[in-house]
Amino acid sequence: MYRIGIDLGGTKTEIIVLDEHGQVRLRRRVPTPRDDYEGTLSTVASLVREAEAELGTSATVGVGTPGAVSARTGRMKNCNSVWLNGRPLREDLEARLDRPVRIANDANCLALSEATDGAGAGAAVVFAVILGTGTGAGLVVDGRLLTGANAIAGEWGHNPLPWSREDEHPGPECYCGRRGCLETWLSGSGLAADHRRMTGQTLDVRTIAARALGGDRDCAATLSRHEDRLARGLAHVVNILDPQVIVLAGGVSAIPGLYAGVPERWGQYIFSDQVDTRILPARHGDSSGVRGAAWLWPAAPEA
Repeated sequence: MYRIGIDLGGTKTEIIVLDEHGQVRLRRRVPTPRDDYEGTLSTVASLVREAEAELGTSATVGVGTPGAVSARTGRMKNCNSVWLNGRPLREDLEARLDRPVRIANDANCLALSEATDGAGAGAAVVFAVILGTGTGAGLVVDGRLLTGANAIAGEWGHNPLPWSREDEHPGPECYCGRRGCLETWLSGSGLAADHRRMTGQTLDVRTIAARALGGDRDCAATLSRHEDRLARGLAHVVNILDPQVIVLAGGVSAIPGLYAGVPERWGQYIFSDQVDTRILPARHGDSSGVRGAAWLWPAAPEA
């Protein structure tokens, strides 16, 4: 049995084919037709047909998207690839491909991938976080992806920064219309913006991390603030879900100090005398999302 996964990103669309053992048989990336819904459908359909022609057989299809399927309308919502919002993506892809298609949020796909055969394999509760351009998360319990009654399970990034301090009020503006969301602090753009506010320097995350390692005090202070905010945000998750494993992915997750620094800080915020939750980098790196889309068959429920 082959499983096809599609990662429908804002700038690139990736396809992967996994065999029954989870081994990659095919991988390909093409540019995403931005602001072109019909072009997006055609791109996905072409990738699937070309892959199946190369394999010589048909496969199941799962798609990871930057939003979610509305439980009320069946149409896409919350997509930062805005040309997908309000569209019946699943139904249109099913019509193009003449088969059922499963769709899940890209952070949910990350969580499913890492819980299936990644850093969280074997754990009962896995919370997986994307710290990239934005901040999203997904949740897997006993191998089952949870989407929730409103298809927003894991939308951790659009909650306020917990235990916020006086100088953190009211917080940066978020595209969702609120202020002080975790995403505005913990994403790559949020970390860079915090450094700019505090120092006047415009630097990207990679440069900040490299300079901190080289002894730059301003950059080290920025990373220290980020570690503490991430510790507070994840402590809130631990107090509610108590996961065995928290997996980090995305560009910010490459900062090596997070994996020691956050556990050193979060104990003061977690309601327990001992914290056994492990925080780990995604085993499959930036391929985890597309792998999770493939694993939507057959382990996950209908999206």
